[in-house]
Amino acid sequence: MVRALIFAGGSGQRMNSRAKPKQFIEIHGKPIIIYTLEHFEYHEEIDDIIVVCIEDWIERFSGFLHRFGVRKVSEIVSGGDSGHDSIYNGLMALKKRANPEDIILIHDGVRPLITEEIISLNIKMVKEFGSSITVEQTRESIVISKDSSYASDVPAGHQMYVAKAPQSFYYKDITEVYDKAHADGFKSIDSAHLLSVYGKPMHMVKSTKNNIKITEPADYYLFRALCKASENQQIFGI
Repeated sequence: MVRALIFAGGSGQRMNSRAKPKQFIEIHGKPIIIYTLEHFEYHEEIDDIIVVCIEDWIERFSGFLHRFGVRKVSEIVSGGDSGHDSIYNGLMALKKRANPEDIILIHDGVRPLITEEIISLNIKMVKEFGSSITVEQTRESIVISKDSSYASDVPAGHQMYVAKAPQSFYYKDITEVYDKAHADGFKSIDSAHLLSVYGKPMHMVKSTKNNIKITEPADYYLFRALCKASENQQIFGI
């Protein structure tokens, strides 16, 4: 079975949105989280979706699922204090029904420009290599600093990639490293960071350039503009 674990437990403080968390901000009357979920809802290889959500928003989120016809979501789990905690909560909720060989695609609820092709490639690469990390090659130089004052290294650009999502694994493999991290009291930036810390191999899948995470107001306006451009293309053929 192939499952998507969508974490949307953040409060969105960097969005300067006091009214609602960033994943529930609406564009053309539809919350960002629904745009994200629809890619997995309509993908024929995705069998099940688990969403980790801010506890106070679970009831409203359930209403959005019904309103927009998202039917593959089988469980909504309360989020944690961080993205790491939210993913762990989702993985633990699956323990009662997931098989060790189930494929799990872990994805940000506020990364709504994922494509069918990237989802398919993630599934394919897990089957072939055991893991799949969606990445985008950097377009600018990366500077490494050990003290936040002086540049200690500037690696070659062709070796530098930005980790994106989905980040995909067999259930048994990803729960193993999250269980280890939980026992060690360690919290990661994302699943790729966690696998790196524990020395696990990761196979890369190249991302599209528009696979952005909506974190700040500029990201929101870019996503809105891309939605508008897509609508114009469908209506006017431009």
